[in-house]
Amino acid sequence: MSEFNAASPAITTMIRMDHTHALCAFHRYRLTSPWWRKRAIVNSVCTALEIHATLEEEIFYPALARVAPDNDTVKKSEPEHREMREIIAKLRAMGPQNAAYDGLFMELMRVTIHHVADEETILIPIAERALKSELSSLGAAMTRRRIELLRERPVDVAVNTAGTFPIATFVVAGLLVCGLNSLFRPSSTRQRV
Repeated sequence: MSEFNAASPAITTMIRMDHTHALCAFHRYRLTSPWWRKRAIVNSVCTALEIHATLEEEIFYPALARVAPDNDTVKKSEPEHREMREIIAKLRAMGPQNAAYDGLFMELMRVTIHHVADEETILIPIAERALKSELSSLGAAMTRRRIELLRERPVDVAVNTAGTFPIATFVVAGLLVCGLNSLFRPSSTRQRV
C-alpha cells in the first residue's frame, strides 16, 4: 500500500463530504440574492456535481457493481446523473435573470437530494460492508482523479467558491497569507524553538 493510499480517506467518507458540500451550497441560495451570487452558487454546485458524478461513475459504481451487480439503486444511479447533467446544461445556458432559473435550480436540488438519500442509505452501507478492504485504495484513486478534474478549471472553482462561501474563503486566504509570510521571513527574525 502506498503512502498516498494510507493517508487517503475512505471513498465513502469522500462521497459523504461531497454530499455535505453540495447541500451546504444549496442552503446558501436565496431567491432574493443578487444575480452574481446566484450565479456563483449555481456554478459552484454544478461543477461540484459534475466532478462528483464523474468520480462515482469511474471509480465508485464499478466497484459497487462487482459486489452488488443486481442492486437496483446501483443501476439507477447513472441515469440519475444524466438527469442532473441535463438540468446543469440548462442552467449554464441561461442566466440568473431568466425567470426559470430559480425553479430549475430548485429542481436540481430536489433531484440531487433524492440521489444523495439513496447513496447515503443504500449504496454507502453496501460499500462499507462489501468493499471494506478496498475503501482507502478507492479513496486514493478518487483523490488522484479529483485533482486531475480540478486542474481543468481552477479559476472557475476558486471564483465560484469565493462567491458561494465568501467568509470561509476570506479566512482561508488570510491563513494562507499568514503562513506564507512566516515562511518567507528572514531566518534571523523567526522564533526558534
